[in-house]
Amino acid sequence: MKPTTINLHKISRVLELTFDDGAHFRLPAEYLRVYSPSAEVQGHAPGQEVLQVGKEDVAIENIEPIGHYAIKLVFDDNHDSGIYSWSYLHELGSTYEDRWQNYLQRLEDAGHKRKADAG
Repeated sequence: MKPTTINLHKISRVLELTFDDGAHFRLPAEYLRVYSPSAEVQGHAPGQEVLQVGKEDVAIENIEPIGHYAIKLVFDDNHDSGIYSWSYLHELGSTYEDRWQNYLQRLEDAGHKRKADAG
């Protein structure tokens, strides 16, 4: 599957995707940043993930195509090493609620308080 539309809403900091299977997702920049597929975030092996904190206000500055299979998202915190394949973006959209709650729980467990005005 691959996206038929990719729209970046800069003011709301949301990446909107529609896939050729009919799936439609609105993914916040913070969510995409903290689940970046980069080694910096994911680690080099299972269990080595690095919790990203202080990303409530992160924005996507640019979207760069990578062949016909992925995009690279350039964030305003200078993170630009994650290659988001179509399948990974679809997975992020399909599992958004569970992943978002997991992220919020991990922040709480780490003692990090999110900004009150953030998503």
